[in-house]
Amino acid sequence: MNEIFPGPDLLNASFVRLATLAALSAVSVAALACESLRMEPGGIITTVTDGDTVVLDDGRIIRMIGTQAPKLPLGREGYPTWPLAREAKVALEAVALNKPVQLGFGGEKIDRYGRILAHVFVTTPEGEIWAQQAMVAKGLARVYSFPDNRACLDLLFAGEGRARLGGLGIWADPYYSIRAADAPGDLLARAGHYELVEGRVLLAEQRGGRVYLNFGRFYKEDFTAVIEAPALRLFAEAGVDPLSLDNAFLRIRGWVDDRDGPRIEVTHPEQIEVLALQ
Repeated sequence: MNEIFPGPDLLNASFVRLATLAALSAVSVAALACESLRMEPGGIITTVTDGDTVVLDDGRIIRMIGTQAPKLPLGREGYPTWPLAREAKVALEAVALNKPVQLGFGGEKIDRYGRILAHVFVTTPEGEIWAQQAMVAKGLARVYSFPDNRACLDLLFAGEGRARLGGLGIWADPYYSIRAADAPGDLLARAGHYELVEGRVLLAEQRGGRVYLNFGRFYKEDFTAVIEAPALRLFAEAGVDPLSLDNAFLRIRGWVDDRDGPRIEVTHPEQIEVLALQ
């Protein structure tokens, strides 16, 4: 199946707007894509921890919201180094290390670990570089969003799609392959991992305040995307009815768990991309 221009169709993203933004300079792109951000002075990046985390000269740790780069152990015993994690760190150092930045906020500002959640705009003689977009465009980060932090995602989806189609970075490594929804055994082997899963919905149904997107006939064995009540409110605010996704071909992103077969909990609409309705 041919992949359509990437982006969260569930939010009715404008293809014309995305194509126009994709052709603009980094400065213009940042301004247009993230015009709703609350901008604040940052400081100078003195340390790059990994491909999505940096430290400022005042000691603040910045988690680059909207992206997930390959992870390093960082002192966690038994934690594996993800493929291309070191390459992602080096790439972010080249973009941002020892350079001044501005911080953009579009949702919650601090996570439970005390890290600042921000979009990072690096000041260079050639103009601003949006660090998140730069990493996604290199294929060294994936789009990774939260229900309370969903700003600027449309352009990140577009950049991720171009990198994926080009086989850049992580997209050339099987560790990050898009998984097939109709291979539940393979998905169970990825329980505890953040994955992108593609397949066709056989049945969208609501039971007990939840919506289930069933990708197989046996709900206790096959892959399911589950949308809980708080997420359904966000879908309603976006004007999207997930029950309309019967027979749609979707890409779901999120953490795979094992609960009556492999599943992903969908907490906000941007976790679902509609690739085809029929």
